[in-house]
Amino acid sequence: MIVCIAEKPSVAKEIADILGARNRREGFFEGNGYQVTWTFGHLCTLKEPNDYTPMWQRWSLSSLPMIPPRFGIKLINDKGIEKQFGIIERLMKDAEMIVNCGDAGQEGELIQRWVMQKAQAKCPVKRLWVSSLTEEAIREGFATLKDQSEYQSLYEAGLSRAIGDWLLGMNATRLYTLKYAKNRQVLSIGRVQTPTLALIVKRHLEIENFVPQPYWELKTTYRDTTFSITEGRFDSEEKGREALEKITGEPFTITNVTAKNGTELPPRLYDLTSLQVDCNRKFGLSAEQTLQTIQSLYEKKVTTYPRVDTTFLSDDIYPKCTNILKGLRDYQTLTIPLAGKPLNKSKKVFDNKKVTDHHAIIPTGVYPQGLTELEKKVYDLVARHFIAVFYPDCKFRSTTVLGESAGVEFKTTGKEITEPGWRTVFAGDNNDDKDGEKENFLPSFTVGESGPHTPGLAEKWTQPPKPYTEATLLRAMETAGKLVDDEELRDAMKENGIGRPSTRAAIIETLYKRNYIKREKKNIVATPTGIELVGLIKNELLKSAELTGRWEKKLRDIEKRQYEAKTFIEELKSMLHEVVNDVLRDNSTLEPVAGQA
Repeated sequence: MIVCIAEKPSVAKEIADILGARNRREGFFEGNGYQVTWTFGHLCTLKEPNDYTPMWQRWSLSSLPMIPPRFGIKLINDKGIEKQFGIIERLMKDAEMIVNCGDAGQEGELIQRWVMQKAQAKCPVKRLWVSSLTEEAIREGFATLKDQSEYQSLYEAGLSRAIGDWLLGMNATRLYTLKYAKNRQVLSIGRVQTPTLALIVKRHLEIENFVPQPYWELKTTYRDTTFSITEGRFDSEEKGREALEKITGEPFTITNVTAKNGTELPPRLYDLTSLQVDCNRKFGLSAEQTLQTIQSLYEKKVTTYPRVDTTFLSDDIYPKCTNILKGLRDYQTLTIPLAGKPLNKSKKVFDNKKVTDHHAIIPTGVYPQGLTELEKKVYDLVARHFIAVFYPDCKFRSTTVLGESAGVEFKTTGKEITEPGWRTVFAGDNNDDKDGEKENFLPSFTVGESGPHTPGLAEKWTQPPKPYTEATLLRAMETAGKLVDDEELRDAMKENGIGRPSTRAAIIETLYKRNYIKREKKNIVATPTGIELVGLIKNELLKSAELTGRWEKKLRDIEKRQYEAKTFIEELKSMLHEVVNDVLRDNSTLEPVAGQA
């Protein structure tokens, strides 16, 4: 009997139906030579400190750092989990082969490997690796099952991540709680959580310590068009008044008109982070809400695997795109113009080098039915982005007009869409302009024309940085805290981001639950507890987004077989000794952190 193990009951049922295993048993489906069972996400976890030695039951500075000689796993203490594991264990004991049907990613690999280890499975293991849950994809996946050994590095990366989080989380949390909170409350420290909190606290302090400075802007209106002085802002009112007086009553003359034609590429396909960013910006959804919604759309077979960090498709997807577009029946007015001719195959969309395990999030072509209102909104974004990449570039004309009055130079710019191209796909849904800017249409100006104008001097004040929203925080996590607008540069930095796309939402939610951050409308604000906690941490290794990004890069390199898991763990152990010694040597007296952890 071949035993297939999926990550949840609903997925197991889909697989069982396709394989012909339609007899329902307790905890599994059976038939046609298959038994299809399931986990509920994680059934196993790493052992807790007291599972290794009774000495680690009690929190004590003298026992730190806690480093087990060999890490072990155990079942999560839950009756439902124990019962399901018993069924899995029995099935695996008699299996001639196991097919790991877990989610096709690092976490999915870890979940199922731990269960097989705990069940002491001895038979050969194959891996089902699919990017969507459509019948076609699952059948194709079973026809091309891989040997489990091909995914050993994926497992090692997931295991290294789990061990690294255990080492730092368990030790640093006890260390800071005992040293500074005097055991009155738990001060939670995490490998990804703490640098993320540090980003938010840093922004809070920048805003709090910001001292506004006045400046003055000189503008003038000529033929209902606003021109700004090319010199820029004035740092004193006196200089601004001097320029204002100079041009008041003098005519305004157009000195130069330059028009340039430009093109604008279609927006990228979605990876998980960019989808979370857009859903937060457009709909106010949290990162966690977006992840849950796109995961549900994946399980309903209408979109592909969501926990991805690439915006590209592999070349083998190109032949399938025509049929996917045909399946988007609610978007026929947008897909009909693409029919009957070869689809555009841009290197900005199709690039094998930019795709590892999974491609960007796209529709499957399965007609969506029974979607919630939220699912419809998220699906609409994914569908429109997919359609748009096959449309022509948007063409526009950018115009710069220079003018002067009494020798003082002014400038205005305008942009006119000449051929909308892909923007047609987003017309009327407020998606066509990414930053909410309005197009500035200019009247026709002629060099040498002159006339009266209305100048004005306005006092302005410099503004502090804006608080993070979930959208901007996700981008900051993706680039290890660096401000990066260029998409290609951002792509290059993804390997050094904080956390993985699939874990960032959970990290943010953890910070909310521990009262380290809170929501104020769309903004994320650090609480006094979070601010004081970051203030306690002197060691940059624990709170530097850049350093955490380097660890993340090493985890990705483990997955690519370019770095040893053993080396990563040894480096973390060494760092842990350094952190413990630094804190123990600290003789400063600090007030316990206020609030709840």
